Amino acid sequence: MAAAAIAAAIAVVLMAVVVESRFTVYNTTAKLVTGKLNVHLVPHTHDDAGWLKTVDQYYVGSNNSIQAFFQRWWREQNEAMQNIVKDLVKSGQLEFINGGMVMHDEASPHYIDMIDQTTLGHQFLKQEFGVIPRIGWQIDPFGHSAVQAYLLGAEDREKRMNDKSLEVVWQGSESLGPAAQIFTGAFWKGNYEPPTGFYFEVNDDSPIVQDDPDLFDYNVQERVNDFVSVALSQANVTRTNHIMWTMGTDFKYQYAHTWFRQMDKLIHYVNLVIAIKKTLHGNRYADRINAYWTGYFTSRPALKRYVREMSAYYMAARQLEYFIGKRNLGHSTDALGDALAIAQHHDAVTGTEKQHVANDYAKRLSVGYKECPLMNISYCPASEIGLSRGKNLIAVVYNPLGWQREDIIRFPVTSENVMVRDYEGREIESQILPISDVQLSMRNFHVTSYLGAPAKDTPKYWLAFSASVPPLGFSTKLARSSVHRYKDHDRSTFAVGPGALKLTFSKNGKLTYHNNNRRNMDTKSLEVSYSYYAGFNGTDTDTQASGAYVFRPNGTYDINAEKMVASTVMRGPLIDEVHQQINSWLNQITRVYKDKEHVEVEYVVGPIPIDDGVGKEVVAKFTGDLMSNKIFYTDSNGRDFIKRIRDYRSDWDLQVNQPVAGNYYPINLGLYLHDDVNEFSVMVDRAIGGSSIKDGQIEMMLHRRLLKDDGRGVAEALNETVCTHDKCIGLTVQGKLYFRIDPRGEGAKWRRSFGQQLYSPFLLAFSAQDEDNWQNSHEASFTGIDPSYSFPENVALITLQIGKVTETSLSANQERSEMQKKRLVWKSQGASVKEHKIVRGGPIDPAKLVLQLAPMEIRTIKLRTKITKIGGCELKLSNQNGAPKYGTTVALLNDRSVNEMVVCQGVTLISKHSRLDRSAPIAAKSKTLHSDIASFSLIED
Repeated sequence: MAAAAIAAAIAVVLMAVVVESRFTVYNTTAKLVTGKLNVHLVPHTHDDAGWLKTVDQYYVGSNNSIQAFFQRWWREQNEAMQNIVKDLVKSGQLEFINGGMVMHDEASPHYIDMIDQTTLGHQFLKQEFGVIPRIGWQIDPFGHSAVQAYLLGAEDREKRMNDKSLEVVWQGSESLGPAAQIFTGAFWKGNYEPPTGFYFEVNDDSPIVQDDPDLFDYNVQERVNDFVSVALSQANVTRTNHIMWTMGTDFKYQYAHTWFRQMDKLIHYVNLVIAIKKTLHGNRYADRINAYWTGYFTSRPALKRYVREMSAYYMAARQLEYFIGKRNLGHSTDALGDALAIAQHHDAVTGTEKQHVANDYAKRLSVGYKECPLMNISYCPASEIGLSRGKNLIAVVYNPLGWQREDIIRFPVTSENVMVRDYEGREIESQILPISDVQLSMRNFHVTSYLGAPAKDTPKYWLAFSASVPPLGFSTKLARSSVHRYKDHDRSTFAVGPGALKLTFSKNGKLTYHNNNRRNMDTKSLEVSYSYYAGFNGTDTDTQASGAYVFRPNGTYDINAEKMVASTVMRGPLIDEVHQQINSWLNQITRVYKDKEHVEVEYVVGPIPIDDGVGKEVVAKFTGDLMSNKIFYTDSNGRDFIKRIRDYRSDWDLQVNQPVAGNYYPINLGLYLHDDVNEFSVMVDRAIGGSSIKDGQIEMMLHRRLLKDDGRGVAEALNETVCTHDKCIGLTVQGKLYFRIDPRGEGAKWRRSFGQQLYSPFLLAFSAQDEDNWQNSHEASFTGIDPSYSFPENVALITLQIGKVTETSLSANQERSEMQKKRLVWKSQGASVKEHKIVRGGPIDPAKLVLQLAPMEIRTIKLRTKITKIGGCELKLSNQNGAPKYGTTVALLNDRSVNEMVVCQGVTLISKHSRLDRSAPIAAKSKTLHSDIASFSLIED
């Protein structure tokens, strides 16, 4: 978007100039003037991809030229119109900024989703227009990540205005230092709208520039005075002689002529009338007291979980799409990629849209995902088959991570007489667990809602077994174990844990945590409890209610058991479970696994009762005895952990008016705290809000059901329901939290590696077939990399898509070397940027294909591929002249230390000189030789 240029003086006597507007050609060609005050007029608008209306409703019902739907509009245009648009882009009259599919939120999305949606948009712009966006434009997300979430808080802005420090050099990563710096600033009025009196939509009340002297309301001098007055007011609180007017807001420019006509007049007359002495050129966010926008960190938790599940599925599906070949599938991940990109919008995954819009987002995500979409409520028709007449249930387990992995698989089955074997016929230790009554009730209700009729059969058991799967590969399992369970109302304590980790439950609800593998760590006491914050409904004099955006609690209340909690204990060789019903709408299952050193807590919350007229915001609290001294750490979009201090701001003296809401932060990965001896971590399975309101305690918000709108535009209470036939009940949310206690300094490895496993679970596929038929027609095991190689656990493969070996920018729209030449270097003041040596990985060696990664680096390599036929086998990697070449690359994130990745040992067995390095038999059933995968992102070229 173009910035206009205008000139004005600080203090002069304004003179009226008579011009006849009908003959005037407005002069908008003013240039930057050194030593003058430069005001940049930036016309902008955006149409939320889905907020009050769905994506389709906005597109059809609004002006179709709004850029939020530019890609869709572009595809509908003929060649002549497309050429006009290309000329506008080439001339600079139309500029793409940000360039993602949407303006994503910054609190709720995982960083991988942020990368993916930006890459989709950047690739479209590069392919269609050959342009590379240079400007970031993140104006509508409710706060920003990778900094203290209070950066744009009202009190902070006031202090920055007084200090003339609204403009800042933002260091996004301590690990990457200056390489991660950008120049940014806070809006002087706290939002991205024009100054009062300068709104020019056809239905706005601001006076236009009336420059016809024959009319009684001729007002050129008045409007110029207004402009100069506002500009100087803004200049008084900014540091430099450049200020920006954001000329627009949401859903504007539906008749763009009125905006541009008035801006042209302002530019012309201010420059013409005023003597040129100074020149003008054309993530806890609180917008007022008691209005912290920290509620949306948890709003619509079911949708947030669905987005996370589909993100993991999308990543795994793209890997398989690469291995198999996109043309051989008949289906594509493109539709899911588009749906996920849109879901990152700041009124999508945030949960701040209307209910029917949230439904539409979920519907779009569901397209293409068919294999047991309701596994979370124990509904999986593919696994619930009868196994009579020699039939076997075939389970194919795919591992999307780059290292060998062993984990517990579980899915519903109809019979308890099930034995699990691997593809070589060896029996695998397994365990049968009854599906609880609570889970069955929830399943039956939601399946009826989903199908429109009850399911024919209801399974009674979970089948659980341990699966070991190679990196970037799959393993096949062919689906008797005993279970010991009892209800105990009398015994005061009991212990669970089939492995080294032991949990002892006491009658008063306390837990004792002991890890036999950690001899240097004492037994720790811990309590898991639940409470709710009553949502403030507002009053006649104080209307700010708790709602989809705003978290405003009106007291906290413990959720006590309606009667003595009965514990149903299920023991087995792999898992011990403790089932507890806290009350009629809150249930908990605590699991301890044989070979794991963490505890899993599964919760079922809902329907939250509101008959008392009180909305409720339900939290889980983990209380220990660590002396954390107000300090805790939360992740930033699943990457860096950022230090938080309760009730403290480093920039000003905080006046605490919301001690809970003002200390809440977005959680994508987890939260931890520590004392001098131990550290305590809690990990999450979706984006939620969390905090440490008391020393030694971690709390996570699980679910919100509220009765009032909070006045931020959605005009709807956050009151989610599910309907079956004529019956509607409040939404029930099921989820999992994971906690672990480590000696001080030893928890980071678990948080990183386990966090990646949470994001990338095993992918399951089922089939009911005769065993011999399956073995004769399918590969039973596969790995995409050399069987002798595995990634380090602190290196994560992010994307793998078909894409000369060239390192590029993160979204693969330009070469890295060219991007570095364009990078702006900012001079900053103060001690906020630490003067320490930043470790950076070197460039990729094009001959050896060796890459070095530094801590927290994400780097992207583009590799052109070509299919070559040799001896009847498809080799999926070759260089451009057709000669086979081994080695490929995938995007990596290094979490902790420098690692050298050698990328040239693959099952293709082809050297860069097109000779076989060694010979190896090809299995008779193998139809394709798959190339190896090792260290970067393959983006389709």
